[in-house]
Amino acid sequence: MDPHTFPGHPMSDAEAAAEAEQILHTAFRDNTPLQAFGPTPPVLQPETRIVPAWAVGTAVASLGIGAGITGAGCGVWLVLQGLAAVTLTSVLMVTLPLAALAALATAIGSAVQHARKAVTHTENHYNAPVTQHVQHTEQTARGFLGRITHRTR
Repeated sequence: MDPHTFPGHPMSDAEAAAEAEQILHTAFRDNTPLQAFGPTPPVLQPETRIVPAWAVGTAVASLGIGAGITGAGCGVWLVLQGLAAVTLTSVLMVTLPLAALAALATAIGSAVQHARKAVTHTENHYNAPVTQHVQHTEQTARGFLGRITHRTR
């Protein structure tokens, strides 16, 4: 290897001119003018890129998340614009969602309570004699603070 052409060793001006002349002399260049239009058919350039399914899924999810965030941001902006002006509308914007949540919780609780009452046990049939024991309760209230004593016999 020539020490003068090794990277890090500069060439002299004469050597650089000779090297440039050799590169230009051995390079091929077609100087035929190109046609702007003509009978030459276009060259088929087939698509060779392959997009993996995870990349498509990620792109679609990113678009969906971006659209959702934009919608949520617009909603927050509208609510904050309503809260900025202390009017009946702004007060309603704060209290109506809370009232809706409270009504929803009440409806769910009521539905659960009615569902529990509707359960009946028809499978249990007892065929034994029933004995009833009566208890007598006596209640007395005494004193200024109303102490109550219960006696069961």
